[in-house]
Amino acid sequence: MTRDVVVVDYGVGNLRSVARALEVVGANARVSSCPREIAASDRLVLPGVGAFRACAEALRAAGLWDPVRERLGDGRPALGICVGLQILFEASHEFGQTEGLGLLPGAVEHIPVERPDGGQVRAPFIGWSPIAPGRGGSWDGAILRNLSPGEELYFVHSYAVRPTDPAIELAVTDYGAGPVCAAVFKDALCGVQFHPERSGPAGLRILDAFVSL
Repeated sequence: MTRDVVVVDYGVGNLRSVARALEVVGANARVSSCPREIAASDRLVLPGVGAFRACAEALRAAGLWDPVRERLGDGRPALGICVGLQILFEASHEFGQTEGLGLLPGAVEHIPVERPDGGQVRAPFIGWSPIAPGRGGSWDGAILRNLSPGEELYFVHSYAVRPTDPAIELAVTDYGAGPVCAAVFKDALCGVQFHPERSGPAGLRILDAFVSL
């Protein structure tokens, strides 16, 4: 059965690339900035690239802060990508503190950069990195259920979420200076720090799992 997916258009994110990737896995994807379409969506994707504050301001300026927050919190499947994941949390410390949607507990902080050998991780980190199970345990029934630990996905970021509830931390990655949250999952609310639409076959398997939730 074809699933309808709405990709939120608030002027931020790889909208067309995300929509095309969703279509590859059989979804009926459309990009929309209409509050009514967002509210009625069977599945919702919130993309985001760049700085947290700019994305939050863009979401407010588009008049979508409240409609998106209400839809993300209503128990139906939803996915945040990159800054779209970060904005699900309570706040970000990038360029000063900025309020998030507050749907998940925790904050956004700079990725760890000090290696044990005294070297430093480059930031922003740009490239492929393997993921491993986080503190939340099994991937069964979640958006990573079609992946195996160690598969690589494509990341572009300097900041990452730090969930205060370990149960929602689905996956982590490590650039050499300590674990970085790579994915979260709570009920049907999902979020990934990497870009599934740019992560080849592994990314498509994640989107397929989301569409099938």
